[in-house]
Amino acid sequence: MGRGTYALVRVAVVVRAPAGWLWWPGVLAAGIGTLLPGLTGRRIGLLAGAALFLIAAAVVFAVRRGRYLTLAQEATRAGTSVFLQDRAVTIRTRRRALRWWLLLAFLAAVGSSFAVPAAGGLLLAGLGAGLWAKALWLGRWEHAHDALLWVRTDWVPRGRPAGPDVRAYQTTGPAAGDAGPGGAKR
Repeated sequence: MGRGTYALVRVAVVVRAPAGWLWWPGVLAAGIGTLLPGLTGRRIGLLAGAALFLIAAAVVFAVRRGRYLTLAQEATRAGTSVFLQDRAVTIRTRRRALRWWLLLAFLAAVGSSFAVPAAGGLLLAGLGAGLWAKALWLGRWEHAHDALLWVRTDWVPRGRPAGPDVRAYQTTGPAAGDAGPGGAKR
């Protein structure tokens, strides 16, 4: 890249990228867990899993919302010398960075079914649902303000678009990039 140029990645896409890879393995692990009787029994496992699903989804949705809003309200307009990273590239790099953690989480969810059937899988699915809901919330903000939120790629090495390394967001018009508000495909 030339002097003064840098790449930007969509905030909603970074949030949404691991959601599907948490949701579907979570549902699969919960399905496998219902086949096992477990130590507590299926009924208690499913009730505990449903509670964990709701709690995890609510916590993931609520965490750092204030920081997201602060960064979004203080966002500046992106310059003409920036590169906008494609949605597919963002999703591929995020999933590649998280693949071993997601595999370990899936195995832990299936393994926990021997004690509490389906609870670990539903917890995993709740994490994915919370991330998906947060991406939709960001999409509603983008739609209401007629702007897309972007962050520098070098500020989100661990995939935390509202982490301590993120100093500011930048905005573009709603036609920029290849993802719609909320990080969904156009």
